[in-house]
Amino acid sequence: MLKEFKEFAMKGNLVDIAVGFVMGAAFKEVVTSFTGGIVSPLIGLIFNADFKDLKWVISEGVANADGVIEGEVSVLWGAFLTNVIDFIIVAFVMFLIVKGVNKMKKKEEPAPEPPKGPSQEDLLAEIRDLLKK
Repeated sequence: MLKEFKEFAMKGNLVDIAVGFVMGAAFKEVVTSFTGGIVSPLIGLIFNADFKDLKWVISEGVANADGVIEGEVSVLWGAFLTNVIDFIIVAFVMFLIVKGVNKMKKKEEPAPEPPKGPSQEDLLAEIRDLLKK
């Protein structure tokens, strides 16, 4: 059983998926820093606030002695929207990568050569004519 697991784990497709997963996680960090460092501040200019801190407060909380608000109930729509923007960027880049890979695959496949000699219809017509004789 251990030998079968080793063969399964070392298959090319599984290793490719693992590499893709690690690359995707690293790319996600780049996108997160891009969104947090560039996109969010630009959008935050519109709202005059840090974009990730935007929220809809449903119930006010009470500040304790340390100045920390406790008991506040709020919808963190700014953080949610930032994550949606991250997702859209990652999905768009993955779309472009898959589109590029598919385009390269199409170029690799040579066009099938037309068959040499008479076509299938010509051969059938010839057989029909021979049978008539």
